[in-house]
Amino acid sequence: MNEQSMKEITKQMKADSFRMAALSNEERNRILSAVGETLVANKDAIFAANRQDMENAEAGDIPAPVKKRLRFDEHKLTDVCDGIKQLIALPDPIGKEVLARELDEGLILKRVTCPIGVIGIIFESRPDALIQISSLCIKSGNCVVLKGGSETANTNRVLFETIYQAALDSGAPAGCMYQAQAHSEIDELLDCYGFVDLIIPRGSNVFVQYIMNHTRIPVMGHADGICHTYVDKDADLNMAAKIIVDAKIQYTAACNATETLLVDRSIADTAIPKLADALMEHHVLLRGTKEVADLLKDVKNNANAFLEMGEDEFAKEYLDLIISVKCVDGVDEAIRHINRFGSHHTDAIITENTETAEKFLQQVDSAGCYVNCSTRFSDGFRYGFGAEVGISTSKLHARGPVGLEGLTTYKYKLYGCGQTVGEYADGTKQFHFRDL
Repeated sequence: MNEQSMKEITKQMKADSFRMAALSNEERNRILSAVGETLVANKDAIFAANRQDMENAEAGDIPAPVKKRLRFDEHKLTDVCDGIKQLIALPDPIGKEVLARELDEGLILKRVTCPIGVIGIIFESRPDALIQISSLCIKSGNCVVLKGGSETANTNRVLFETIYQAALDSGAPAGCMYQAQAHSEIDELLDCYGFVDLIIPRGSNVFVQYIMNHTRIPVMGHADGICHTYVDKDADLNMAAKIIVDAKIQYTAACNATETLLVDRSIADTAIPKLADALMEHHVLLRGTKEVADLLKDVKNNANAFLEMGEDEFAKEYLDLIISVKCVDGVDEAIRHINRFGSHHTDAIITENTETAEKFLQQVDSAGCYVNCSTRFSDGFRYGFGAEVGISTSKLHARGPVGLEGLTTYKYKLYGCGQTVGEYADGTKQFHFRDL
């Protein structure tokens, strides 16, 4: 396949996508099982390739948050294999009857789930993402073009060869997946309208906008991950500190890490110093307004612990041990701030007031709205999806972590016994809609 043009490759994948969609759930699960077993069997080669990528990253002065994403070790292997097992255990997403309606006697309409077809996924430098994406596409009966970041080129190459061979050996069609390795192949992929059914880009805002502006293929995804945690006046501050530390430092480079801390002004003189202490203990740099700076005069343990910022500088995704802090006049201002500066990804409120919590959940315009828990829960694996191909902030088709359901669409099946539209147009017959 590698000697062919991208259009020729995706044309063949489109033809094979119908064979992929025809595989039974048992056949797709058998492929997934083989993938998991083969990854474990080939782990030495995978780890060796990853060490090479890590060495190249060190020599290339790659930022620390990116380097953290590059590593693929025993822990990551265990996680992805657990994800594959979870996928196998999930019900078949294909062929689900989501609507059955009798339009008239002997005229039955059904809406049934089916694969999207051929999906092009361009993702960041994270080897486990390649495994998760491949596995989800296998389970959902889709063919996939994979383009990972150049920083993990060696790891991704070995991972792809391992997964692809296991899939072929277990009965998948040759066009079930393809790995694009050259950067130029991205633009070639974007030009494959008619053969590729969906593009899912994962990366910066600039990158996602580029993809959207240079293809006629539908695009699904998100750009920035500017997530917020709001500490309400009725919050348990001990709980708040625990949650915020997790949301910021558990995986700082993730798109669902909290980037902005909002605190109700009525409790700020107590809450902000307490929360700042908890964050600074984990070497988090605080950026905040002058109001926040004044509240931290007696807390700042060194000159590098706090940086003052302006009121309009909050649309910032750090992906680092940095957090923005601001005081707000209650939940209404918190909601306005989030809807203005956020990226509609994931936002949380810490409060013991159920009425306030429900107001936050209803009015914050984000894919994930949480109460009393970390924004880091925004993840397909943690939602029980097995894994995810990404997070969508779109309001069409799929929103939030995109797992199996987001990789399916549906078709209408109409069963008749000789009916014609003319009979209903002239009044010979009448519709009598009845859900079955």
